[in-house]
Formats: sequence, structure tokens, C-alpha cells
Amino acid sequence: MRIGIVGGGWAGMAAAVAACQAGHTVTVFEAARTLGGRARALQSSLPDETPLTLDNGQHILIGAYTETLRLMRLVGLEPETLLLRQPLSLPFPDGTGLQTPAYATHWPAPLDAIAAIATARGWTWGERLSLIRASLGWQLKRFSCAPELSVSQLCKNMAPRVLHELIEPLCVSALNTPADQASAQVFLKVMQDALFGVRGGSHLLLPRTDLSALFPEAAARWITHRGGQVHLGQRVGSLRWQAPHWLVDGQAFDRVVWATSSSNAATALAEYSSDATDSIANALQTWATTAAALRFEAIATVYAWAPRARLPHPMLALRNTATAPAQFVFDRGQLGGPQGLLAFVVSASDGSREAIQTAVLQQASVQLASLGVPVLLPVQTVVEKQATFACTPGLQRPPQAIAPGLLAAGDYVQGPYPATLEGAVRSGWVAGSLL
Repeated sequence: MRIGIVGGGWAGMAAAVAACQAGHTVTVFEAARTLGGRARALQSSLPDETPLTLDNGQHILIGAYTETLRLMRLVGLEPETLLLRQPLSLPFPDGTGLQTPAYATHWPAPLDAIAAIATARGWTWGERLSLIRASLGWQLKRFSCAPELSVSQLCKNMAPRVLHELIEPLCVSALNTPADQASAQVFLKVMQDALFGVRGGSHLLLPRTDLSALFPEAAARWITHRGGQVHLGQRVGSLRWQAPHWLVDGQAFDRVVWATSSSNAATALAEYSSDATDSIANALQTWATTAAALRFEAIATVYAWAPRARLPHPMLALRNTATAPAQFVFDRGQLGGPQGLLAFVVSASDGSREAIQTAVLQQASVQLASLGVPVLLPVQTVVEKQATFACTPGLQRPPQAIAPGLLAAGDYVQGPYPATLEGAVRSGWVAGSLL
């Protein structure tokens, strides 16, 4: 069949790979000039005018992202080279926090994570045991809970320090939603795969290249080598059903996968429904209404630089408060970037770009001072205002199927995962497999 894919982000490219592998002829339409959607490369420069490639947001993967790793290998990439794998480790600048001991690095799950908890620096034995008891309790209940529970309610019996230093940062980084508002059931799914799933599922995988090169660009080469087409800078202006085909800007396709952001998809499909037959129009409007009801959370990434800046680890946790908004900092100089470039991540961010940047640079001057990090100069602050949907309890997400022959792909469609790269890739692969 002839398959049209609207959107060249991680979900769209995963759908295109799945369709191409199944023997279909694939055409991808991407409005931007760069593949990757909300996880893509961005051109910038240092304060000394040295050009460099950033990302529109600092992302990490974990070892439990099995579909993403599988697809990377399928399109000819080597995750072992492109990703720095390290055991579960969330140390703070003062050396306290969670760090998997070297002897437990290759232990099977969940023993490696339990070893990290048992040896967490700065925690009392009572605090460590509160987390271990909770984790084992989740396992006994098969990682299921009442759908209306928030993460804070799920973890209310944990020691306050564990809740503040581990659960809340993990929750906001995985779900991009504050713990008191985040879905406990979705959080448990991530914890199940990370802590009790595949060997190394809790490992952190830090990109050593830009996010476009990490999968979407390789997927495009793989697709074009097999006869498909990938059109950049081509925004779709019309979608119309003309039995037995869907027409995308007048081109006929047997099936179409709509893989743009949820807000774009909701607006476009509602608009296109006005020219459709009643049955198709009702399907488009019903789906668009569900998608339009999603709320969003922003993510800010503050890039800053000083020639001699270097962290003791490629990634550190930060103590997050209302006036110190960043939860993590990454040393891009240890991840293939220029020496001295740091990336601060503010999940579920709020406020203007300028206010966030000022607060983060002040936070860095205080929390990284003991490490000898000099005064940092701002490079660029990227705020993705609709980075993810708000992953709240009982959330109704739009289904994969929109109308006959028309499917949706994106991290926001129905599924067990929050808005992550793995969620996007899984959604895209499922859509491509359902054609």
C-alpha cells in the first residue's frame, strides 16, 4: 500500500520504519527543516561565537526503553556508541544521593536498584528501608493502583527525604508533571519497567550526539534507501477522504498516519472534518475533541558555558525549590559537546524564558560553587511550552484509530507510557504495524 505519514518526529519516523519494513511504500511530510519534532537538533553558538549543535531540550533514555533501542539498531545505529550507559545514579553536587555501587553494576533487576537504594549516601537506614518496602509493595500489587491516585498519595508513607530527593525528581523527569498532580498508575508502569524489568532497565542512557542524529535522521536514510520519500519543509495543508483513498494535499494514499503534536492534530483534523462525509466528519471531530482537551506542561533547558566548567559526573541532581527551578544538570562536554557546556533541565517549568534563565544561573552559582565551577555565561534557553501532556490521574487520551484508514501516532495517544521518547516510538511502531 501507499502510506502517508504526517510528521517527522520520533513517532512519525517509527511509524514510517514499521510501514516500510512491512513492505509498504512510505512518504513522510515534515513541516520543519529538521527531523525529530520535540526532540530535535538546534543550531547555536557559544559566547565566543564558536558554532555548536544543541537540542531543543535535554533528553535521556533508560535501559528499559527496549523499543527505542531496537529501532535504533534496526536503522543501522549502534546505541552502545551513541549513548553513554551508566548505572542508576542521581548524585547531588555534595556527593549525597543515589549511586549504584560498582560491584552491583551488572546485577540482575531489581538487585542493582536495591543495592543503589541500600547504599544511598546521606540517607538513614530508616529512609532507605521506607523506599525498599514501598518498591516491594508495588511489586506484590503487580504495579497496579487505583486510577485516581496521584504519585504523592501513592508514596505518602515514604520518608520525606526520599520523597523529596528521589521520588519527586523521578516523577517530574519521567512524567513532566508534579508528584501531587501526576498519575500514580503511569508512574508505576515506568518504575516496573525500570526497576523490575530487563537487566539494566534502570541504567541511564545519556545521548552523545544530537537528538535528530540519535534516530530520526538515520530512520530517514533507511526509508529512502528502501524506496520511501521524506519531505522536509512541507507542511500539509489539506486532508480529504475520497473513497477508497485519503488525499494528503491531493496525493492519494491507502492509509495515513497523523503523527504531529496533539494540539496540531486536534486543530487540523477538526478543520478538515468540515469537508468530510457525516461518518468521517463525526469520527474526526470526536477524536479532535479528546485530543484538544489535553493540558500541557512546559520543559525549559538552560544552556550555559564557562571554558573550565566540569562536573564530577556527566549528570547531577540538583536541589529544586521555587527559586532554584532546575532538577538536573548535564555536562555536555563529557557527552561529545564542547568543554564547559552545561545543560540545566527544568521540568514542568513555569515563567518567562528570561526569568527561568536568571533563576537557573543563580542556582548554579550557589549549588555548583563547591565543585569549582566558574561563573557561567548563558548560551541559549529553550522553552518548549507544550513539551508534554500533563499526565494526571484518570486522564483520557485519544485512541490510536481516528477513522477508517487514518491512525494517530504520538506520545499522547492511549498507552501505558507517559510523554517520553519510548512512548512516542512505541506509538509509532504500533500505528505502522496496524496498517
